[in-house]
Amino acid sequence: MALELRHLRYLLAVAENGTFTRAAEELHVSQPTLSQQIKQLERLLGARLLDRGGRTVRLTDAGEAYVQHARRALRDLAAAERAVHDVHDLSRGHLRLAVTPTFTAYLTGPLAAELHTRHPGITLTLREMTQDRIEAGLLADEIDLGIAFTGTHLPGITATELFTESLTLVTGTRHPAGDRSALPVEDLARMQLALLTADFATRTHIDRYFDQHGISPRTAVEANSIQALTAIVQRTTLATVLPDALAHEHPDLTVIPLDPPLPDRTVALLARTDAYRSAAARAFVRLTHDLVRTRPCTPAPPAHRTG
Repeated sequence: MALELRHLRYLLAVAENGTFTRAAEELHVSQPTLSQQIKQLERLLGARLLDRGGRTVRLTDAGEAYVQHARRALRDLAAAERAVHDVHDLSRGHLRLAVTPTFTAYLTGPLAAELHTRHPGITLTLREMTQDRIEAGLLADEIDLGIAFTGTHLPGITATELFTESLTLVTGTRHPAGDRSALPVEDLARMQLALLTADFATRTHIDRYFDQHGISPRTAVEANSIQALTAIVQRTTLATVLPDALAHEHPDLTVIPLDPPLPDRTVALLARTDAYRSAAARAFVRLTHDLVRTRPCTPAPPAHRTG
């Protein structure tokens, strides 16, 4: 009896679901078949991988050690399959991209359009998520590239700087503060805001600014979508904080400079350091650098890598 890939997939399914029943449903196999395959694997290895004694199934110490290598092996095999099918003339291909919410509103549209114009055979899968999930997804080989911000990254993540992003206070055109040339930061304490939820890097950046200046504005609305915040501010007397590049694209929004201004932050292209870089991914990296050079953004300093 030889080890087969299904043995690894079955073990991982049981480990992740905690029961044979849910794992079998996910794999579309019968529970007896799944149990038999796991027992075969344990006989092959000469070790017990699962503790079946409780209400849920748990990995033994040997199982924990084996699963780490099994995940890595399946991830590497998936990368190998993509490498085999990679088409260097870019007549076809697939790119998995993840971005944080602010970029969905003003950057991913132009990037996706440029990718389709240059390489119409490449399929783009685009996901919006928090930066910590982007980095975890890169390490798990669930995505190919991410667009987020520089800072402290997980080990194994490479960040290449793209441009500097400025944030600004934004209100609807009829907001009473809209006729001011600049708003002292302490006046924010009397305003009601609509902001992204606390699990996003942008909210952390904004809250840090508030803390530095000792103010606590009332957050009347929290949302996980820039589009939702924009629509709310257009229809209410609430204010929000948006990327400067996005705020100036909406004629029905009013930009209110803050004194002192919110600090800039550096946008970066994220990738797993040792990941296979497909032709589609390489093409996207090139067009991203081309596009940000032509956008009205402050150029970033020379590329800096962290890993």
